Amino acid sequence: MFQTIVWNVYTKIFMAHTETVDRILDAAEILFAEKGFSETSLRSITGKAKVNLAAVNYHFGSKNALIQAVFTRFLSPLNDFMVKGLKANRWGEKGGNTPSVEDVLGLYTRSLLKIPTRHHNGVSIFMRLLCLAYTQSQGHLRKYLEDEYAQTFWPFLSLIKQITPELTTKERFWRTQFVLGSMAFTMSSIQQLTDILENKAGSTPNPEEVVDFLVPFLAAGLSASPAKNVNIPSA
Repeated sequence: MFQTIVWNVYTKIFMAHTETVDRILDAAEILFAEKGFSETSLRSITGKAKVNLAAVNYHFGSKNALIQAVFTRFLSPLNDFMVKGLKANRWGEKGGNTPSVEDVLGLYTRSLLKIPTRHHNGVSIFMRLLCLAYTQSQGHLRKYLEDEYAQTFWPFLSLIKQITPELTTKERFWRTQFVLGSMAFTMSSIQQLTDILENKAGSTPNPEEVVDFLVPFLAAGLSASPAKNVNIPSA
């Protein structure tokens, strides 16, 4: 009897703890995506989450740690899906299968759609946050992403290098950035773009269909013939 009571009390405390953390993260990811990291105060996060400032300090310790926790909630499952996909297809293994550019980009893009989120537009929020990580001055975040998740994305970049041997390092780098930029814009604006299409054509594609359109386009750009030097005459 006593053990049952103790267990029930522990369960309630744990659930309350988890709920508080989730509410803080839910509020933080929305506000960071809407306003940016520097422009979002901890007080605005606590107000939206309906918790006090002490709760944020207790669970996360600092604003930087909270930012990192927001990314972890997205990147940890993405990491799992990427690793499972690579292993299932035996890409990059010795004696394993050699994927096409479209295969590799498809794995990465479709893994994004599998990320469990607490918002209906969670993937869009994540892609906005990822853009902000590289456009705003957040050195701690870039270092955190490199330290924690570089091993996940290195096989992805290694496969891109393996299947585009005709490209120079410089051109492959820029094409990869173009791919990521196009992907980030599309996935972060998917709701707005879908609304535009619905108004113009009366069609409402789901995210999976958008990815089906996006991946061949990205693959064509990444695997196009190497650029030639073009001399543009001055005006």
